[in-house]
Amino acid sequence: MRLATWNVNSIRARSEQVVAWMNRHAIDVLAMQETKCTDDQFPVMSFLAHGYDVAFHGSSGYNGVAIASRIGVHDIHIGFDGQPLYAGEREARAISATCGGVRVWSLYAPNGREPGHDHFQYKLDWLSALADVTSLELSHDPAAQVALAGDWNVAPTDEDVWDPEYFASRTHTSDEERAAFRRFVEGGFVDSAAPFTPGPGTYTFWDYQAGRFARNEGMRIDFALCSPALDDRIHDAFIDRDARAAEGASDHAPLVFDLS
Repeated sequence: MRLATWNVNSIRARSEQVVAWMNRHAIDVLAMQETKCTDDQFPVMSFLAHGYDVAFHGSSGYNGVAIASRIGVHDIHIGFDGQPLYAGEREARAISATCGGVRVWSLYAPNGREPGHDHFQYKLDWLSALADVTSLELSHDPAAQVALAGDWNVAPTDEDVWDPEYFASRTHTSDEERAAFRRFVEGGFVDSAAPFTPGPGTYTFWDYQAGRFARNEGMRIDFALCSPALDDRIHDAFIDRDARAAEGASDHAPLVFDLS
């Protein structure tokens, strides 16, 4: 089984590119984030035409998550219990489904904007609520196979950004955000890509501006945190930088896992 996660940065603009990439790399399940479309705008036929079922949850012009699978999409859940609201809205940031016996989540954590902003507190609350739900589920079933896949908008260590000083007063690297991320690891989930994608200089996101990608000035903010039972099955992982280098690409690269 081959599982991947990718912030696609508008699925309507890139559906053919995404599906072609999935076919080229024999992806069985893809968790997508930042699809940027309402449910009635999602390009379903692009996936169905290539044998992929797809579950999605979107809103107009921003956010949005989806899961595409050629090994089934069952027991689809939108959001999660206790998911906080922002400006009175339950944003389209989480979807989960069972694919080939694995509970796959596609997660798009809030950006936070800047420390002190109400969106920053929303981000912390969102991550805390998700940790409450997923750690409780894992404690009830330690043998569960679960992948919390997505764009976490957190760089867990200084090694995960190109210049820690540049990010010192910005989001993604604050003590509060890193503590929120650690809660998942302390709750039993594993950064399963880490042994296969060592740093420094290993990133999943490069801003479009200022030639960041060409200079490898990036961030590692995309992860699949896996339950121990699923982590035991992972025998390889890689970040596909070539996908980020393609013409008209997303500003994120896909993260791919091979499971036995």
